[in-house]
Amino acid sequence: MALITLRKNLYRLPDFRMHGALAALKNQPLNHVHKVVKERLCPWFCSRQSEPFRIRFHHAHCKKFNSKNGNDLHPLSGPVFSQVSDWVRLEQNVKNGESQTFYKRLSNLTSSEEVLSFISTMETLPDTMAAGALQRICEVEKKDGDQGLPKEILENSIFQALCFQLEKEPSQLSNTSLVTALQALILLHVDPQSSLLLNLVAECQNRLKKGGLEVRNLCILGESLIRLHSSGCVTLELIINQLQGEKLETFTPEDIVALYRILQACAEKVHEHQTFLNKINNFSLSIVSNLSPKLISQMLTALVVLDQSQAFPLIIKLGRYVVRHVPHFTNEELRRVLEAFIYFGYHDRFFTKALEYRVAAACLTLNPEVVCRVMEYCSRKQILSKPILNAVAETFVCQSEKFSPSQISALMEPFGKLHYLPPNASALFRTLENVLFTHFNHFPPETLLKLLHSCSLNECHPVNFMAKIFNPFFLQQLQGEESHLDRLSRARLTQLFLTSVLECPFYKGPKLLRKYQVKSFVTPCCSLETPMDSQLYKSVKIGLIDLLGARLYFASKVLTPYYYTIDVEIKLDEEGFVLPFTVNEDIHERIALCIDGPKRFCSNSKHLLGKEAIKQRHLHLLGYQVVQIPYHEIEMLKSRRELVEYLQRKLFSENTVHWQER
Repeated sequence: MALITLRKNLYRLPDFRMHGALAALKNQPLNHVHKVVKERLCPWFCSRQSEPFRIRFHHAHCKKFNSKNGNDLHPLSGPVFSQVSDWVRLEQNVKNGESQTFYKRLSNLTSSEEVLSFISTMETLPDTMAAGALQRICEVEKKDGDQGLPKEILENSIFQALCFQLEKEPSQLSNTSLVTALQALILLHVDPQSSLLLNLVAECQNRLKKGGLEVRNLCILGESLIRLHSSGCVTLELIINQLQGEKLETFTPEDIVALYRILQACAEKVHEHQTFLNKINNFSLSIVSNLSPKLISQMLTALVVLDQSQAFPLIIKLGRYVVRHVPHFTNEELRRVLEAFIYFGYHDRFFTKALEYRVAAACLTLNPEVVCRVMEYCSRKQILSKPILNAVAETFVCQSEKFSPSQISALMEPFGKLHYLPPNASALFRTLENVLFTHFNHFPPETLLKLLHSCSLNECHPVNFMAKIFNPFFLQQLQGEESHLDRLSRARLTQLFLTSVLECPFYKGPKLLRKYQVKSFVTPCCSLETPMDSQLYKSVKIGLIDLLGARLYFASKVLTPYYYTIDVEIKLDEEGFVLPFTVNEDIHERIALCIDGPKRFCSNSKHLLGKEAIKQRHLHLLGYQVVQIPYHEIEMLKSRRELVEYLQRKLFSENTVHWQER
């Protein structure tokens, strides 16, 4: 009966040019037909790529469908193809009333069986409609993930006939039908080496060489070839060259993003296309307001890969529009946006506020990679966002098993850097300790060192693990095959060792060997101390000279025997007299002035960073009288006299200041 139905409905499909396929179906026994077609189809769909596709399509009818039926036909995952109103594009090829009805009905079908059943009732089926049906099958099958086509669809005679004719006569398809069919079949996990796909790709390349493809079709073909990993950059270069000859004003926002992605696939040749890229970057400023969340994330990713740091006006404008889309980004899209902002060093308080709402409301549903990117964004820009940090801490306590060692380190480090303890700090560090006890050997040595060092910044000292990290075997693992241990790792080890001496006197385990210690925590690249703000120091220096009477009575940038560098040191004798900085005898007290500029605090905050807090804590334990001179207090002073009075209050408890020469 299935064969009769197939004959009845498909022998009148002249527009799709099915005559050859149908003749074969009519002239062969039923079993033979199924055997032949199945043998041809099997190689197409049995071989899947190693990595699953994660696609989400977008078109005008889908929006109406979603709001009407409450079903999301598009997996909320990483984007691959541009968002394009595919039904609109296909409908433009056939304008009669029957085609309008076809696309309207097709957009309301929710399963492959419904689509195939529907097209089996058609009197005629033009190639654009056939491509649209194939695309709809792709969409409805992708809604539940990436399992590929079920067996019953593969063995459906109508579906087989569609694929059979696509392979046999691709030259008879219109441009739009050809690239749309290729796009859909790639998403359905067709074997890249199958004759079906090879024939379609060959036909596309043939038409490309003849220059017969429109802008939209060029963009779809380019993205399809990228996903297929075929032809390398040769064919893509040809597509780029043809697109360069088109006016950007004729491109839709979807086309512009597709163009970025095609250029992204040829990133090694970006210098050859930089002039064209500059033109695209400037034009893109005019379309940002029309970009969807998916397209914005794709554009930002392309700008990162293409290293378009000079396109900062575009990045700033994208950042402004990102704010309104934060609640609507998928996990993957949000991750890409954060990575782009981190790469370009961009941050915005409105984006941070929107991110706080998103993370606080849905942190338990964010995947670990997104959580880590959120924390990295806060860490890089030194943003003390308590709602984000609190939500992430709760997530780790509840779902610690979801995070890998590197992700745990990335998640925990910002707490130390920003010197913040969440309300559930005890549960947070207890969970971390349990993970370390269970999986200690799974943590790479460098990752483990960074993690434990960040804990010590918050006075959560890893006493139970100090013996292991000071062990020569661990230190050898940390050094690896290098001839010596890098300076930053040695600085972290030294600060942990100093912490064990000053803050953990009960620790009786191994000590850090002297050859692994540094003489100063100031390192050329990533210092454990923030350099002193030179302009702020000049202001304070003037006040100190007026207060003490001469430059002789204080020293600046003093390296102590304990690895720290003091901004300004003042020495006092037993009677409280100020001594010249050259004197090294009869010193009763040392005052360490910490002249803290904006870079020593969290962004737009009066909250000290972790590395500055531990420095002041250690200096105090070493016997210094630590006096903090924060920039925001200096900025409030209106005159030189006020500055001197301020310094006197800070430095001395008595009204009279004494100094003497020796």
